[in-house]
Order: sequence, then C-alpha cells, then structure tokens
Amino acid sequence: MTHLQTKEDIIRAVKEEDIEFIRLQFTDIFGQLKNVAITASQIEKAVNNQCMFDGSSIDGFVRIDESDQYLYPDLRTFRVFPWRPGHGKVARLICDVYNTDGTPFVGDPRDVLKRAIQKARDMGFDTFNVGPEAEFFLFQTDDDGKPTTKTNDEAGYFDLGPLDHGESTRREICMALEQMNFEIEASHHECAQGQHEIDFKYAEALHAADNIMTFKLAVKTIAQKNGLHATFMPKPIFGVAGSGMHTNMSLFRDGKNVFYDPNDERGLSREAYSFIAGLLRHVPGMAAITNPLVNSYKRLVPGYEAPCYLAWSASNRSALIRIPASRGQSTRVELRSPDPACNPYLAFAVCLTAGLDGIEKGLVPPAEITKNIYAMDPATREAHGIASLPGSLEEAIRLMEGDRLVLDTLGEHVANNYIEGKKKEWDEYRTRVSSWEREKYIINY
Repeated sequence: MTHLQTKEDIIRAVKEEDIEFIRLQFTDIFGQLKNVAITASQIEKAVNNQCMFDGSSIDGFVRIDESDQYLYPDLRTFRVFPWRPGHGKVARLICDVYNTDGTPFVGDPRDVLKRAIQKARDMGFDTFNVGPEAEFFLFQTDDDGKPTTKTNDEAGYFDLGPLDHGESTRREICMALEQMNFEIEASHHECAQGQHEIDFKYAEALHAADNIMTFKLAVKTIAQKNGLHATFMPKPIFGVAGSGMHTNMSLFRDGKNVFYDPNDERGLSREAYSFIAGLLRHVPGMAAITNPLVNSYKRLVPGYEAPCYLAWSASNRSALIRIPASRGQSTRVELRSPDPACNPYLAFAVCLTAGLDGIEKGLVPPAEITKNIYAMDPATREAHGIASLPGSLEEAIRLMEGDRLVLDTLGEHVANNYIEGKKKEWDEYRTRVSSWEREKYIINY
C-alpha cells in the first residue's frame, strides 16, 4: 500500500480494504507500545484528532487530575497488518499524544524526539538520519506456551541452511515488514544460538523510531504465531553474546552529509569529530536511556563483542563508537552501546542532543584507539584515558541525574517519571534473592 497522506485517502482505504479495526498506537516512557483499538466506523473521528483515552492508566504518563488526553494520528503511518486475516483486516496509525487544550503532552516520548529534531533544525541541520540494527533471540516455548531458553538451533554467525531453525520465521518477518513498506537491507543469523538480526534501511529519526516499534511488534507477533518466543532482552543467557541495537547516525544540511570531508585523512568533518566528542561526553549520562534494564549491564561486559569502554575508532570493533568504512553521503557514526530494550524515541533524542552539544561547544574527541581495548590492562586503559560505561543500572541512574543535557532533553516530566520508575526497578532487583546466591551460599554457610 502506498503512503496515504490525506484523511480522505485513509477513510476510503478503510472502507475499500475491508478493514474492521484500527489500532491507534503510542509509546509510554519505558518504551512499551500501547494502543487504543477502534472500529472502522470511528475512523473519521480518529483522523480528525477526536479520539481520547485515559492517560492516568499509563505508567509515568499523567497526574490523575488531568487524565484525559487526545491521540493525534500521524497520517503517514497508516499501515495494514499483513499477519492478520484477509477479511476483517486490522490497520494501525501511530499517534502523538496531546492535552485537551491542544498542546503536545510533555510526557509523550515522540514529542521528546520532535523537540530534539527541532533543536537540530534551529542549528541548520535539516535531517538527522538513523539506521538501527536490532538483534533478538528466538526461543522455543514449553507446552504451556511459556518461553524457554532453548533455541533448537546450532547455527553460527551468518550461517545458512538446515541448521537455522529460526530462518523461516525470520524470512516471514522480513516479508511482513516489506509489505508494511520497510526496505530490508540484510537479515542474518547472529553469533549466538537462536540470535537473529534484521537490518532495515536508515530513515529520518522520527520515522526510524516508529519503525523500531513496528519492527518489535512484527517480530514478536510472527514468532508467537509460529510457536516461538522472540525477546529483545539484552542478555537472556549467561555466557553467550547479548543483543545490541547498534545505532548509525548522520546529519544532513541542504541534502549534503555534514559528517563527510574529503580533505580530512579519515574523510571526516570537524562536525563529525565534535559529534563523536559530544557522544563520548554524555554516553555515561545517557546509559540509563540507551541501556534501560538491570539486565542491560550484563551485556556490557568484556569478552562478548559489546562495548564497555569509552573510545572511538574508524576500524576497531571493540570501540564504543565506530565509523563504518563508507564515506561521501554514507558517512556515519555508529554508537554500539544501545540495546533493543530502549525506548527508541528517547534514545535517539539523547544521542542527537549529545552530538549537537559537541558541535555547539566545538568539542574535540580524544585520540582514536586502534588497538583491541579488551586486551589492554587497566593501567594501559588509564594511560590512554579510556573510561568505562556504568557497570549497573544504579550507577547509570546516578550519572543521568548528574547530566543536565540529558535531563533537559527529556524534559522535567519524563526525566522525573523515568528516574522514579528505574529506581523502583533497581530496588526490586537489589532486594531479590537470586538462584546464583542460593547455589553459591546455601550449602557453604
């Protein structure tokens, strides 16, 4: 289905395509997809921004006394779900959340990203492109339909053929996404058993964040249909690589990639270097956003391809920030720390404002690190001035509270609710007794 841009197009499509339900989707601050389902008869009301919902029932959304909110659909996001039955189809619209007085709701993550994009525009950058690479695991389910950590899969990185039992599900996901106008660039098995990655074409940041939410829904829905469980949990199994969401970023001005400079030895512009420096400065304070779970910090440990040290490089895969080889219009900065559990709207917003902060202040990054950082001992790392990412969600929250830029990017409402929610999560974890503790201590003490 081509992009339908007008209200009339959408109303007509709902009639002609035999669409019975429309899901008005939005995302809460913790990155959970929410939706209000309406019947086809309500579509006119919906496209005219007249559908309301009770925001007080959504985590971190509103104060009780102002619970009514409106959903304003972004008409460009109208899509039919390809995995639903042929008759009585289901479509979706991604929505912005507005207050009853017609102002954007400050707690809407999509609005947080829109504000960051506006800041870039005010600085003369008309486009911020993002290409995410989200990894996930496909696990078998038990007889009750509950997820196990069995993968039924002996394939390795990029393996093909009969070993990869997730392959047909992955292919089905790709086909469904293509029907929803995704341009799939690559789809392959990752290095751990049961681990997969599907890369889709980069897009303008808001569209890219919408795409990730759609992607997660498609992956989980189709896996479930095939009796599998898909998870974007960063580190589901001890001892094997976790799932990351490497994030490729580029800034454009008047259709030209700002990060490219043919006269520089690495082909990078002054803005590119400053953007890298801004990211390095704020990555510790952003970590609670880019790596939002207790479990996220079990992925960011040495030895499993995930970055844990603050460094950048044009070649080195152990560095946190890598500059992929292509230049010209494809010049980009790849941040390797985010994981797919993050809220993409908030994650892209803080990445963008951190980079812009570097450009505004003319920051210069430290020297490029070409050696394997994992192989260095702590003293060598210190000599190179290589600091570490936070080691736990608790430390990440503390660093976030101390990073003014991150707090300002999120806005007071989102920042306060987010920090409060994450502190609760940490507290729950901290006071729980784990199986590791029992195995370790119950006999010996």
